[in-house]
Amino acid sequence: MAELQTEPVVVIGLGRFGSALALELTSRGTEVLGIDSRSRVVQSMSGRLPHVTTADSTDIEALRQLGVADFHRAVVAIGTDIQASILTTSLLADLGIPDIWAKAISDQHRRILTRVGAHKVVAPEQDMGERVAHLLSGRILDYVEVDADFAVIKTTPPRDVVGMPLRESRLRSRWGVTVVAVKPQAALGGRRPEFSHATPDTVLAYGDLILVVGPVDNVERFAGAG
Repeated sequence: MAELQTEPVVVIGLGRFGSALALELTSRGTEVLGIDSRSRVVQSMSGRLPHVTTADSTDIEALRQLGVADFHRAVVAIGTDIQASILTTSLLADLGIPDIWAKAISDQHRRILTRVGAHKVVAPEQDMGERVAHLLSGRILDYVEVDADFAVIKTTPPRDVVGMPLRESRLRSRWGVTVVAVKPQAALGGRRPEFSHATPDTVLAYGDLILVVGPVDNVERFAGAG
């Protein structure tokens, strides 16, 4: 698989989230500068990340000396030290970084990060908890919330839409959702089943996997239709 060449990213904070992010970006061909204030953490990552260094990210001069101001994208992945997280985000904004991502551990933390300059705030633990709750609540096999009230789910079709073209199933009028892709349960012509775009003429079968998009309440209701 060809590597994807994208703009370099600086990842500040190499705990579980930050290190996993930095390593995944590196594996995808993105140049990453990893920064952490703990020398033992940096040492443990030195053989895994090409560019990793020990520095105090709450010191703007240290950030300047490392060339952080030249980066287009930065991620503040500092976890438990909320003060350092907020100050680092603020300094990145002062340096004029165009795209600042930050990790939050609470709603209050999220609001403050946004106010001091973060363009995108993520809460990995909270987001994963919500995702798992959706997966445990019915026939949903995978769940991705793409906006505050809009989601994509992977599920199997309820019995009353099986065996008919999607145009006749009235999915939008009955549930307010749209099937966008289908993966047949059975292989066709000896080929391995793969997802393909759904069309109005697509006929669903028992055991097919489908990707469904729509408002969160609607996709959950659809998945629970049985």
